[in-house]
Amino acid sequence: MSNKIYFTPGPAQLFYTFEDHLKKAISEDIPSLSHRSSAFIKVVQETDEALKELLELPEGYHIYFLNSANEAWDRIVQNLVETSSHHFANGSFSKKFYDFAIAHNKQSTLTEVGDGGSFDDLSVPEQAELIGITKNETSVGHSFSEKEIEQIRVSYPDKLIALDVVSAVPSIPVDFSKVDTAYFSVQKAFGLPAGLGVWIVNEKCHEVAEKRAKNTSLGSYRALPNLKKFGAKYQTPETPNMLYIYLLGKITQDMIQMGVQRMRNDTTYKAAILNQAVESHPLLAHFVESKDHRSKTTIVADSPRAREILNHFEKKGLILGGGYGNHKEKHIRIANFPTHSKESVEMLCDLLDKVE
Repeated sequence: MSNKIYFTPGPAQLFYTFEDHLKKAISEDIPSLSHRSSAFIKVVQETDEALKELLELPEGYHIYFLNSANEAWDRIVQNLVETSSHHFANGSFSKKFYDFAIAHNKQSTLTEVGDGGSFDDLSVPEQAELIGITKNETSVGHSFSEKEIEQIRVSYPDKLIALDVVSAVPSIPVDFSKVDTAYFSVQKAFGLPAGLGVWIVNEKCHEVAEKRAKNTSLGSYRALPNLKKFGAKYQTPETPNMLYIYLLGKITQDMIQMGVQRMRNDTTYKAAILNQAVESHPLLAHFVESKDHRSKTTIVADSPRAREILNHFEKKGLILGGGYGNHKEKHIRIANFPTHSKESVEMLCDLLDKVE
């Protein structure tokens, strides 16, 4: 591995044990196993159980493997939305979930505020069957609070809630009992290369999908009833990304060994010193105005010299994230994931302080 440190918010810095686990996977012939073999079924089971422990999933929540978090948008709409969903959008990724629903010819609705803005209105139209929320909007560094999620759950107990936890878990706590389905991809906080998505689904979602399957197609082999049938045996409908499932399981076990609370305490500490570095620098300003909604895992700063600062750090071997979409030339995004040590973040803050 190179001497560079990637503070990019995805793909991000590989987890520090990734290389060792990759070598072991090759030595154990993991990529060559039959996906129906008992050896690989054991891999899926171990990864499933480790994720449930790390994320503290309640009873009745199931884990399925997809190609990406983007695929989860398709699967959620296909399986769980008959007519309409409602989406809260304040950045590119939360808006894209709504766009996927429209592309599937759903009569979906949208509460949209400016990028990075907070939501004053959490009301949802009566016709919406599912509510889309983004826990951590990676594009702009906004975090939807647990209090807001609970408010929506209490207000709409009969509607499904889908939560985007990309770049949020496992760094910050999420009460999954307040939502029905959630999803993430592994190239952010889990420190793996891109190419694997994880979809979390509860029994209520399965009931909705099984009812809909009687009258319409839910998307072929990755329809929820099919995922459930194979998942009950710790299998997948198709030959999956076996190597990444193995690596995800091993890294998840490493995180459990580290201690979930310690990992989250470290995240809070690193976020605090990064925020202080932004606040004290004359060339930087927080993009998200509300302190209560600033992401702990994706710190986003506005700067008139963003590109110059990014280039400056790249020469030092520290790769920071550029802005996303319309903010490409104006934003600096700094990832704060479990693989980023306190020492590396402290070094980054010290160097940032010296930028003139």
